[in-house]
Amino acid sequence: MRRLWLIFSQAVTISVAAIFVISTLRPDWLGSGTSGVAPTVVALREAVSPSPVASETHAGSYAPAARRALPAVVHIYTSKQTRASRNPFMDDPVFRHFFGDRLGNQLERQAAGLGSGVIVSPDGYILTNNHVIETADEIEVALNDGRKFEAVIVGRDPESDLAVLRIKAGDELPSITLAPGDSLAVGDVVLAIGNPFGVGQTVTMGIVSALGRSHLGINTFENFIQTDAAINPGNSGGALVDADGNLVGVNAAIYSRSGGSLGIGFAIPVSLARDVMEQIISTGSVVRGWIGVEIQEITPDLADSFGLPESKGALIAGVVRGSPAERAGIKPGDVLLAIDKRDISDAQNMLEAISRLAPGSQVRFHLRRKSDERDVDVEIGRRPLLNQARK
Repeated sequence: MRRLWLIFSQAVTISVAAIFVISTLRPDWLGSGTSGVAPTVVALREAVSPSPVASETHAGSYAPAARRALPAVVHIYTSKQTRASRNPFMDDPVFRHFFGDRLGNQLERQAAGLGSGVIVSPDGYILTNNHVIETADEIEVALNDGRKFEAVIVGRDPESDLAVLRIKAGDELPSITLAPGDSLAVGDVVLAIGNPFGVGQTVTMGIVSALGRSHLGINTFENFIQTDAAINPGNSGGALVDADGNLVGVNAAIYSRSGGSLGIGFAIPVSLARDVMEQIISTGSVVRGWIGVEIQEITPDLADSFGLPESKGALIAGVVRGSPAERAGIKPGDVLLAIDKRDISDAQNMLEAISRLAPGSQVRFHLRRKSDERDVDVEIGRRPLLNQARK
């Protein structure tokens, strides 16, 4: 009996020791009381893809704005046939006198350009920059869905650097929503959409750095939105949209010493773009008021030399013969202070104010001539169209 007890005790001791060793070193051999092996659980942090509903309300994403605007932004490809001299001697008039054109000096070349545009109506009207298309012989528009169409020029306005194209797609096209003209403020987030360097549809983000930028020497009529959203060559004519995807401007120019974005870009505000676009669509051109004067900024030095109490207003530096200004008695040296009881702050302000006046209308101008102030009535003329090409 004693011997059996010793054998049993040894067996139990060995079994307990074996279970302890196994549970310590290989606990998976013991199982969990059910068939199979218990899985290893690891805690992971996974990024959750937002649902469409969550995306619409996500304050940190501008995907909804981009999604609304992208289908309405197009790529514009232009081409122009140019002639280049095959033989450098053909530029010599003496050489040409003896040999004429027998050497076949003219070589046909095709220059290509690219830019962007914005579909502003479902029936195919597209707003872009004048400098994108002004020298083109052929214009091709590529939509966001890959379709391509030949475009015709409805009209263009070199002085604001805007142009309107039209394509016929046979169905309604996705068009952008125009924002109210006074909806922007400095510090608002904006997205620039276009085709920079021809790489394809691109969205960049920034803020409105300034409003009402003028005196830049880019266009005759300037009232630019300044933004630090990256604008590069090829973005011209593309859309500048707000955080809701509404059009607030047309990308037009950059300040750059290298050709790339330096964080200073300029866009034509939607208020000006809309006015120009509607006139072009209805009449084919833009009608502006004109009185026929050359104007100059009044600097503090000029104000002192003319004996002016302040530098506000616009100095009349010259008067065109036979112009409305000459007929009204305006003379060089006069200072324009107000138009129709609206103060004129500087020369650019005067140019814009006169351009908004209807040709044929009678408007009262308030002038300072030497030490006297007087009113003259001017019959507004029509501003001559600028047909020269942009350099």
